[in-house]
Amino acid sequence: MGSDGFFLGGIAAVCAALALGAGILGSTRPAAPPALGLRGLKRHRAMAGGGAFPLVEPLMRLVAAWTRFLPLDRRRVDRLLVTAGDYLGLTADELVALCLVSGAAGAGLGYAAGGSGGALAFGALGLAVPYLVVLEEIDRRRREITAGLAPTMEVLALCMGAGLDLPRSIEEVIRGSELDDDPLREELQLVLHRLKLGQTRRRVLGGLAERVDSDEVRDVVGAIIQAEERGTPIAEVLRIQAGMLRLRRGIRADRASSRAALLMLLGPLVCLFISILLLVVGPLVLRTIGSLGVM
Repeated sequence: MGSDGFFLGGIAAVCAALALGAGILGSTRPAAPPALGLRGLKRHRAMAGGGAFPLVEPLMRLVAAWTRFLPLDRRRVDRLLVTAGDYLGLTADELVALCLVSGAAGAGLGYAAGGSGGALAFGALGLAVPYLVVLEEIDRRRREITAGLAPTMEVLALCMGAGLDLPRSIEEVIRGSELDDDPLREELQLVLHRLKLGQTRRRVLGGLAERVDSDEVRDVVGAIIQAEERGTPIAEVLRIQAGMLRLRRGIRADRASSRAALLMLLGPLVCLFISILLLVVGPLVLRTIGSLGVM
């Protein structure tokens, strides 16, 4: 009788804990979406752009409010989102929530298609998809910014050589850009905005190097900061950096072409080697098999 009472008490305690947890989660209000700064602007664009994100966004914010109880390294996730250009205006909790929602949806589809095994596989895939999309966005931004960095540095050097200061030169570059969603134009707008707020060039350019995970950007930022400290004309430094960037691009193009030529030769050579091997070894194998069959 005592053991039965202990068992029933344990069940009641578990039920009470579940009810309390459900009550806490049910009374939790969805996390407020970012409304200010670049992250707020990105969220507004994502909501106005249509697609599936406006449909998932309310559920994502609700789950994000629940994830604040989880012990997460939010600083690391936030840094990842900053490097991705504040993708979709997501916060750290919202990215984790989006992974959970995607994982639950994948598990449901997997269970409908292949039972528990499919639920496990598709659920794991769904958990990873938002994170992989953010990584792809980081790589896309790095490639586009690196590709447009050399001509931008040349235009800045021309503007500063004509007598304009750095903020005015950046304004001219932004005005001459034709693409509104160009990541380099976006970063220059942020640099200009922070300079107008009175932040030092060193701090603003250091923030640019942190936001863009690129060795080329870090080299340019370091050269500008060093030139400003030593009193070297920034226009000349920008011109030299533009030349170095074009030289690096040429070297990378040569390496890529050499690698492509090697791969084009490697495929036919492998096929030729396999054909020769079959012609030489094949008759020996058949002869051996025939002799064993006769014996």
